[in-house]
Amino acid sequence: MRPQAPLGLVVRQRCDLSRARAAGAMQREATMNWVFSEIASHIAHQSGRPVTFLLAASIIACWALTGPVFNYSDTWQLIINTGTTIVTFLMVFIIQNTQNRDGAALQAKLDELIRTSHAHNRFIGIEHLTGEEIEEYRSSCAALAKKATDRAAARVQERHSR
Repeated sequence: MRPQAPLGLVVRQRCDLSRARAAGAMQREATMNWVFSEIASHIAHQSGRPVTFLLAASIIACWALTGPVFNYSDTWQLIINTGTTIVTFLMVFIIQNTQNRDGAALQAKLDELIRTSHAHNRFIGIEHLTGEEIEEYRSSCAALAKKATDRAAARVQERHSR
């Protein structure tokens, strides 16, 4: 008969194994996110170039010119419809990924500017609020801006009246 390991040791070993598996899964997810981010950035950058537009326009022109050859058949139409649908579907994800990263980077920069300036720190993180809560902040800022403008105008008028 084989000696049994103490229960505490077995539990610790299983916990260590679970943590190792979780760490491996997180590493794989981080790698996958990085790879997707790099590919998305590259595709988004390339798709915005003039040469890419010219390539797309050339493909459509070639397709249109082949219409008479194929008697404008259903298959001929299906080729362009399918191609544009697939490209559009994939570009939605590429553009959304790029916009999410750009928005997050911009928000981080704005947060840093707010933290290092005389601005109110309460504005940090307002992008996570509801539309109504953001509107309250906007209204408050508009009221403060009007007050500041009125004070500045009063000072200018006071200087001119002296």
